[in-house]
Amino acid sequence: MALNLQYEDIGKGFVQQYYGIFDDPANRANVVNFYSATESFMTFEGHQIQGAPKILEKVQSLSFQKITRVITTVDSQPTFDGGVLINVLGRLQTDEDQPHAYIQTFVLKPVGVSFFVQHDIFRLALHNV
Repeated sequence: MALNLQYEDIGKGFVQQYYGIFDDPANRANVVNFYSATESFMTFEGHQIQGAPKILEKVQSLSFQKITRVITTVDSQPTFDGGVLINVLGRLQTDEDQPHAYIQTFVLKPVGVSFFVQHDIFRLALHNV
């Protein structure tokens, strides 16, 4: 399979759609639709999860309701299987907590004319000195 030359547009569009759903408490559970039942992996703050059902459990276990997000940059690269690697750098604030920088990396795997999230790594950029 060839490189997907629309990788920049796909990356930016995906990030806008994903966070639009994730950041809405009424729709947050619908992010599960981006993941495969068995072929998706998530690392959330160092905790490894496999498969959409377990990812949904993790998302539903998050205790905050309100999230405010500022995206600093979205960097994307094509993968050799037609997918897209996406790295997001931003800042978020949940409920009334202090804002924190974060990094989230996605690998979108092509399936037919669409994609699913094969890999998702999220980490707050906290420095304990």
